[in-house]
Amino acid sequence: MTRGDAAAVLAGYANRAELPTTEAARLGDLLGIEDAAVLSDLELARRVGGGLHPDAATVLMEILGRANVVGPVIPEATLRRARNEAKPLSREMSERLYELSRIVEALSRSYKGDREGIMAYLTARHPLLEGRRALDVACSSSAGARHVLELIHRAQDGIPV
Repeated sequence: MTRGDAAAVLAGYANRAELPTTEAARLGDLLGIEDAAVLSDLELARRVGGGLHPDAATVLMEILGRANVVGPVIPEATLRRARNEAKPLSREMSERLYELSRIVEALSRSYKGDREGIMAYLTARHPLLEGRRALDVACSSSAGARHVLELIHRAQDGIPV
């Protein structure tokens, strides 16, 4: 898979036979990591901690829309500077992208790669989020992202949310 190929990433969720078997590999695909298929949890943690390539935002931007990633998750100037200087993103920016990729990965499994379903969930106002959009809560902090992910997992487990 080439870096930044959102259609191929989502297609894998529609056809489970094409889906990487490990969460680290699936997250690596969403983060545009070239050797994602062989990525271990520890290696993914090392890469996020060391700073992801600026193109790590590309697949997420293609799935969620640029305006939902650039600005709320990573400032435009930060992304532009990292690209222009060919430097990795900061640990903080990398962790923000990682948190968002975990949410997109969980929703991709639930909605079998259907972008419209993923976006509908993220942009609908939710009573358990005090009427806020899941995307806004997820982008607000790592605690917000964890809360949204917990709601998704509860729904996947059949617990009413």
